[in-house]
Amino acid sequence: MKGLLIVISGPSGAGKGTICKALMNESDFWISVSATTRNPRQGEIDGVNYHFLTKEEFKKKIDIDDFLEYAEVYGNYYGTPKSRALQAIESGKDVILEIDIQGALKVKESYPEGVFIFILPPSMEELKNRIINRGSETPESLMTRFKSAYKEINYVSKYNYAVVNDKVEDAVKKIQSIIVAERCRVDRVKDKILDSKEGIIHEQLYD
Repeated sequence: MKGLLIVISGPSGAGKGTICKALMNESDFWISVSATTRNPRQGEIDGVNYHFLTKEEFKKKIDIDDFLEYAEVYGNYYGTPKSRALQAIESGKDVILEIDIQGALKVKESYPEGVFIFILPPSMEELKNRIINRGSETPESLMTRFKSAYKEINYVSKYNYAVVNDKVEDAVKKIQSIIVAERCRVDRVKDKILDSKEGIIHEQLYD
């Protein structure tokens, strides 16, 4: 049985990264590593943090349609490699993709059979507190992020599921339940059901 492409996104401060790390600790997922043309920062490892490519290499991959989505940000390209993710899915692995909302919507266009999960904060006040507690925002950038989050929440209707991240462990359990339910969907398992049915018919014929 094929694996699932599980796309997790939501506004900044909702806790996407924390949830994905917790999911990885509890289950055997294949996590998609993004590609970029920016230079590695100190301590970053090629193939772990990012796949670091030259602009020429990146553009060649664009030409052969080897990205689920990509974008140019401040002169550098960022993208989600397609072939590696699809190979993992075909081998039966569930693939987790943590990505921003615009990227997730592009992935949905190219791979609509994915499972798209939107992470919500318990409240906008809590979201604001989480961003403040990072300690990395100026008052101006905090306001920009907060206004952006208000707009981003409107995209929740584009997703299959919404999970409120009040407690990380509870959010992880909900996502695990979603994955189990998705594996039981008839349109995903109908071939297996039909194969089983044929086996039953053959068994009856020879009894």
